[in-house]
Amino acid sequence: MANIELKPARVFEQFAKINAIPRPSKREEKMIAYLKEFGESRGLETKVDETGNVLIKKAATAGFENRPTVILQSHMDMVCEKLVDIDFDFDNDPIQTYVDGEWLKAKGTTLGADDGIGCAIELAILDSDDIEHGPLECVFTRDEETGLTGAEGMKAGFMTGDMLINLDSEDEGQIFVSCAGGRNTTATFTFEKEEAPAGLFFMKATLKGLVGGHSGDDINKKRANAIKVMARFLYQVQEKYGVRLASFNGGKLHNAIPRDCAMTFAVDAAVKENVKADWNIFVSEIEEEYHVTEKTMEFALGSTDAECVLPQNVSTRMIQALQAVDNGVFAMCQDEEIAWLVETSNNVASVTTTDRQVVVVASQRSNVMSALDNQAATIKAVFQLAGADVVQGEGYPAWKMRADSKLTALTVETYKALFHKDPKVLGIHAGLECGLFSEKYPNLDMVSFGPTLRGVHSPDERLLIPTVQMVWDHLLEILKKV
Repeated sequence: MANIELKPARVFEQFAKINAIPRPSKREEKMIAYLKEFGESRGLETKVDETGNVLIKKAATAGFENRPTVILQSHMDMVCEKLVDIDFDFDNDPIQTYVDGEWLKAKGTTLGADDGIGCAIELAILDSDDIEHGPLECVFTRDEETGLTGAEGMKAGFMTGDMLINLDSEDEGQIFVSCAGGRNTTATFTFEKEEAPAGLFFMKATLKGLVGGHSGDDINKKRANAIKVMARFLYQVQEKYGVRLASFNGGKLHNAIPRDCAMTFAVDAAVKENVKADWNIFVSEIEEEYHVTEKTMEFALGSTDAECVLPQNVSTRMIQALQAVDNGVFAMCQDEEIAWLVETSNNVASVTTTDRQVVVVASQRSNVMSALDNQAATIKAVFQLAGADVVQGEGYPAWKMRADSKLTALTVETYKALFHKDPKVLGIHAGLECGLFSEKYPNLDMVSFGPTLRGVHSPDERLLIPTVQMVWDHLLEILKKV
């Protein structure tokens, strides 16, 4: 398929400039400086709050001065994931993009379209003088991906608009009017490693090449979790032969389904061939179990050098906990009109081993806050029973649908007029900053939409190019009609 033109050109020009700026979550200083200079150099009122959120105001075009102020909002940070064999420094290297048919992709890394494309749309509007609109506030929040701390740190009054359009959704033609709340659980096993007993045979097992994806939006797509897959095998070995664990490492980000995992363990030398045979059977079973969704899994098992191991009781309980902890969809929504939507879920996101600790991070989500509390308590209890120290964050709230939303009605009306079809008005099983905004700005009328993205939070992230033009046209029509 031939590559297509990047339109609207002004949006993709801004996106290219953004992708030259390193902007990992919590390390967005270069992006903040860029946005500040962008606004000030164009004579636009620009302010940065104490958290690092940036707001750039643009006056109404002639004849639109009495329209309500509209807030356009995106987050400036990006998830930094790469293929394991790619040499890339997210703190210094620019994202390398290329066009593949109708898709824009990155070479071996996340693309940064989540939510760089939203930022690019805002900057293109700020940089244009041929767009009709009322008063605008373009807001760029920081650190959305690792806890929504930019939106959480924003104080009431920073934004003054009446309506907010969040440009952080991933399916063109879908208008989101509610989202899930979320919470993270961190379980820490503390110990002193010890010399391995004599007569043990050490092995290293690895799994890579999983699809991964967003721990909210993709949690119901039957994708394998690398940590849970490897824990299954380790638990089987422990039950049959006994095992001494030296290390277990997998996953990186709380909001991404783990794509790879590696573990080093030891068994009695007399059963090593049994373990290898069991591994071959296990791999075959997992490949069959995920034959639809995971076509590029790579398993490996081999001998390795001896090293110190975890104390037996800690190792045993940790393996049991990783086997037992709930992962994936816990419940679907009860309301008939949104019965297709995941209500409550958990993602076992990462496991990290050092000489003194194993740290497990899991992420819970729910559109029902009482169910979120229950799921978080369930995950906490599993690790408490295993003897871990457990800490849970306060999390972020769900965004409830507003039945009388004028902005939703206008967004639907303009979409139908432009594209001669009905958009879908939906909730999403992911955290959006709209949930936090709804607490601080209870009267703010909000919607969320954006171009089509796939593979977000993974090196397979890609942007469907034609949908950017559709979102651009739709957004400009809304601004004209507000």
